Amino acid sequence: MHCPFCNAPKEGLKVIDSRTCEGGRAIRRRRQCTQCNKRFTTYERIEESVRLTVIKKDGSRVPWDRGKILRGLERACYKRPVHEEDLQRIVDEVEEEVHKTHDKEVPSSAIGELVTERLRRLDQVAYVRFASVYREFKTLNDLVREARAVIDAQHYDDIPGQGRLFIEPPEPTRTRRSGDSNGGR
Repeated sequence: MHCPFCNAPKEGLKVIDSRTCEGGRAIRRRRQCTQCNKRFTTYERIEESVRLTVIKKDGSRVPWDRGKILRGLERACYKRPVHEEDLQRIVDEVEEEVHKTHDKEVPSSAIGELVTERLRRLDQVAYVRFASVYREFKTLNDLVREARAVIDAQHYDDIPGQGRLFIEPPEPTRTRRSGDSNGGR
């Protein structure tokens, strides 16, 4: 390994930070070159001799790509109050679950279910966006039916920062009559 900036040899590089990432499947190392003082990041991963293959809906097979999950989540969460760390956590959890439960091939539908299950808990609006693409809703009624199911689930009420899908109208306020004063306190 050489410095990508000045081409200094491995002996001129020092590790200044190491962390696990990708669900414990890789190590991220922050390095600094002692010659030019520039910093850069490297990743150490176990070489996978047997790659996981995703079986798409049309029957075609493609190599596993965690980046596709992240891009789908980013599109679903566009302009939503969702942090990048939350999306990375979902990708890590889905990848870990898939690698635990599938040896060589995994249907894309299994991946989609794992993603929607986690996204539903994170942000209801992003969930409906993702589900509308993933489940290929054909009509507006399909979309509304799914949105109602999210509302009816009631599992995720009162989560701080959770976006509301539909805003309930405010309850009418009662007006006080002139004799209902609490002035004696």
